[in-house]
Amino acid sequence: MELSEVRNALDDTAKKINDFRGLFDLENKEARIQETDEMMLDPNFWNDQNAAQEIIAESKGLKEIVNEFYRLVDEQENLEMTLELLKEEPDADLHEGLEEELATFKKSVADYELQLLLSGPYDANNAILELHPGAGGTESQDWGEMLLRMYTRWAEKHGFKVKTLDYLPGDEAGIKSVTLSIQGHNAYGYLKAEKGVHRLVRISPFDSAGRRHTSFVSCDVIPEFNNEIAVEVRQEDLKVDTYRATGAGGQHINTTDSAIRITHLPTGIVVTCQAERSQIKNREKAMNMLQAKLYQLKVEEQQAEVDEIRGEQKEIGWSSQIRSYVFHPYSMVKDHRTNAETGNVQAVMDGDLDLFINAYLRSLI
Repeated sequence: MELSEVRNALDDTAKKINDFRGLFDLENKEARIQETDEMMLDPNFWNDQNAAQEIIAESKGLKEIVNEFYRLVDEQENLEMTLELLKEEPDADLHEGLEEELATFKKSVADYELQLLLSGPYDANNAILELHPGAGGTESQDWGEMLLRMYTRWAEKHGFKVKTLDYLPGDEAGIKSVTLSIQGHNAYGYLKAEKGVHRLVRISPFDSAGRRHTSFVSCDVIPEFNNEIAVEVRQEDLKVDTYRATGAGGQHINTTDSAIRITHLPTGIVVTCQAERSQIKNREKAMNMLQAKLYQLKVEEQQAEVDEIRGEQKEIGWSSQIRSYVFHPYSMVKDHRTNAETGNVQAVMDGDLDLFINAYLRSLI
């Protein structure tokens, strides 16, 4: 790479970094960090542990954004100085090192830009993720459990906390349904990319004839609002059932009917929660989930009206999968919305989803 090309590349990144300052409102974020730091010094800060954890997570997320911005600024300045040295006194080793550092720097700028894309009104929230296997019995239920493992691994790699809100095991293997709370800064912003139908093609381990099977699991993702929104819910519109909690491997099993199922009669929306031993806490969590679903329904209804005006047609159903995971006759995972793909199926099933999530977020620009 010629020095003139390095110069152009640094000019491009310098412009992007300068744009970042205004894009994410650096001054307001620094002011909010100072405000949260002062809140954490308050002797009564830990009186409400849930609120305290939310503030800590917010502060951590803001500091990561601000600190990374200043790190990029410093790195840009270091590269500029190296470039000036090369102009004054050419050096092959220094030139090669500059090219390598520039490539790494450009990737860091691109990753940072992606992080700034998570600026939606609820992107910073925790996420509620639900998996529902389609028709196919044990085969699709096993696929559901594979996805449960995949999302759990992805969350753990990114430092998110995973809490099982509801778990219904399959009859022979896998799951009939599962609801997770994935907690951490920008959890919803990232995981909204996963909403849709996921398709698996493989030789079934449950088929003695060794035939190839296709299975589907629906993944639904909504932000966790924690009373941030007010959606009117009338008590007369609710049917509340209690039942005994169950779980995988004996987890969350209670001796009392503490689990809660709430049905919203006008819409047919059903939410369940058995994460806590207290029926009161399970009911509170279930009501938060119901409010989130009702809010999401309103948003989707408004979007449907806009799409109708624009003349857009969107297919809804099991055939409209967003991603295919092919184990046989070849190995490939492909996202049908962005065409992002990889042949390393095992890595994806171990939680390496960033390729697909990042591609989806960039497609929204």
